[in-house]
Amino acid sequence: MKDKKNLTTEINPEIRDILIEMGAEDIYKCYQCGKCTSACPWFQVEIYDYPVFKFSLETALGAVASSEDKKELDKEIELIYRCVGCEACLEQCPHGISTPNILRAARRLLVDFDSYPETLKSIVQKTHNVGNPFGEHRENRADWAKGLNVPDFQQGIEYLYFPCCLPAYETRNQKVAQATVGILQKCEVSFGILGVKETCCGEVIRRIGAENIFEEVTKANIKEFKDSGVKKVLVTSPHCFTTFKNEYPDFGADFEVLHTTQYFSHLIDTGKLKLNKSFDKKVVYHDPCTLGRKNNIYEEPRNILKNIPGLEFLEVENFNRNLSLCCGAGSGGLWLEWEKDERIVNVRLKQLMDTGADIIAVACPYCLQMFEETLKSMDVDIIVMDISEIIFECL
Repeated sequence: MKDKKNLTTEINPEIRDILIEMGAEDIYKCYQCGKCTSACPWFQVEIYDYPVFKFSLETALGAVASSEDKKELDKEIELIYRCVGCEACLEQCPHGISTPNILRAARRLLVDFDSYPETLKSIVQKTHNVGNPFGEHRENRADWAKGLNVPDFQQGIEYLYFPCCLPAYETRNQKVAQATVGILQKCEVSFGILGVKETCCGEVIRRIGAENIFEEVTKANIKEFKDSGVKKVLVTSPHCFTTFKNEYPDFGADFEVLHTTQYFSHLIDTGKLKLNKSFDKKVVYHDPCTLGRKNNIYEEPRNILKNIPGLEFLEVENFNRNLSLCCGAGSGGLWLEWEKDERIVNVRLKQLMDTGADIIAVACPYCLQMFEETLKSMDVDIIVMDISEIIFECL
């Protein structure tokens, strides 16, 4: 058994060329400066060494997940799936190298060979079979909206509200979708939902590496949207937002996409959304990676919070906007379990709690889920709320 790979003798040009074809074309831009490693959220988890810059080198040599020993191979696969896709490395890279794309290419290869974590295999299968990563029944997709008088989307309605799988099925996140509906109804916005016809956007399965199933889901969603006459989509999740806006057009999609913070900020600025009740709390805002770094939406959430009467707005010093630390849920991380001392979310929560805030404001169902689940094991007096929930309390 070999203890370490000898990268000078294990070059595999065939594997390298396959990975480049799958999206790892940035590898030759890397000159091993290491800035990506210091920007990576795993760097903040001080006990864990995550050598980001080495992925470009190993990919160029075709030496990704190439160990013959099963234990060593499992370690390599774990490294590949530790990436949370937050793009902090891309933000700091002098040559604009996307390590998440390089690792996604490696994941695609691993999925093709059925050599990826069992937990994530289950996510892919459930999304393919029943349209959501939780394996919940399709007929329950719109249960969150019962009693709210939300119409089914049809021709002539302006916005399709697409809440995301988490707000559709997960009890805590359902409150976010319900608050969003309350705000839209208060502002007399023309909107509806697809209900049982709604299917996961596919973002997580693409990040896992299941490209073929992602394309299948994407094409089915685009057809449903076109058949239903959807022209504008309003989303709660930044993950749905970036997939619909930045990736679906490659498959023929032609609809406008807005995140709820963009739309609510606009409604406030135009006087259509009036926040009359005081919210006398100290609130710190956590920038989600997918909303911020991937889509440059930083100011709209802040504009909302700063317009709420009585609210004292706080920032995490040094780690806000494009330098915000990931919650750890991206690229399948929401479903993976790490040792207690190795969790990015613990580091991020400490940063947020150290501000002295009463409330952590979020704008992403994944972040809400990660923070809520982690805080259950902590003896702290702090609450996590989606911005939509805060707005709804102030109407």
